Amino acid sequence: MEEKLIVSASPHIRTKTSTTTIMLDVIISLMPAAAASVIIFGFRALMIIADTVLAAVLAEYISRKIMKRENTVFDLSAVVTGLLLALNLPVGINPLFAAFGSVVAIVVVKQMFGGIGNNFVNPALTARIILLSSFPSAMTTWAKPFYYNEGAVDAVTCATPLALYANGQITPTKDLLLGTTGGCLGETCAVALIIGGVYLMLRRVISPVIPLTYLSVVALLSLLLGQNVIFELLSGGLLLGAFFMATDYTTSPITTKGKFVFAVGCGILTFLIRTFANLPEGVSFSILIMNILVPLIERATSPRPFGEKEGKL
Repeated sequence: MEEKLIVSASPHIRTKTSTTTIMLDVIISLMPAAAASVIIFGFRALMIIADTVLAAVLAEYISRKIMKRENTVFDLSAVVTGLLLALNLPVGINPLFAAFGSVVAIVVVKQMFGGIGNNFVNPALTARIILLSSFPSAMTTWAKPFYYNEGAVDAVTCATPLALYANGQITPTKDLLLGTTGGCLGETCAVALIIGGVYLMLRRVISPVIPLTYLSVVALLSLLLGQNVIFELLSGGLLLGAFFMATDYTTSPITTKGKFVFAVGCGILTFLIRTFANLPEGVSFSILIMNILVPLIERATSPRPFGEKEGKL
């Protein structure tokens, strides 16, 4: 029988990996941090997580219906957005504020730009910054660890490690590793975040280039300026941002060189904001700024197609 040459459009290599399987891996990787938040901050943390996830899923379902688009709630991307947003919120936040953040993330940042794969900034981080600007007091009031576990209605507040550091007090490394400090739900327990990040890299869901470069830049700058390197790496939202936010497929570069440039920018901006700005934390703003610069980074780092002459389109 005569053999035929079959010509088809790319991609030519296919796997069983889908959006749903990738999102499921991300959800699994976030479970240690979510579980730690419930242990540290009590079942109110679980309520906030359920609140943001449910609001995100409903917002996606309703907005897709209104826009007369095929519904995508079963790809689990809305669940991931809601979960990430919850882990970036304080446990004492009003559930209505948290739900509003989910609606902003899904409808404004994601669906109004065409849905998954089309947003140019990270939805959860953008929603966090909008909530921080809209409700600054609620977003910067941190509950004392384990206080809600005692059945209290109103939590005793405390400062975050970065806020304490600004006043000359360093939180012990053990507390940073185990998460027994003030902060957002998902940023306090470094051990849980590292477990989740390693899982994503082993599953090859994310490339190690962005998180390792991001963390290395912060560590190097901290060392050069005489800061406590271990503290800088384990405190605030750095690990959460490096493993789970900066690595977002849609809002980070495709090429390895682009990922490196992107991560270096994130690391420099984070360190500068932490060290010289009025805000003790800079991860969210750093990643968001670099998200906006991704098209320029990709234009500068994308390889030239084979056969193309320099200076020619």
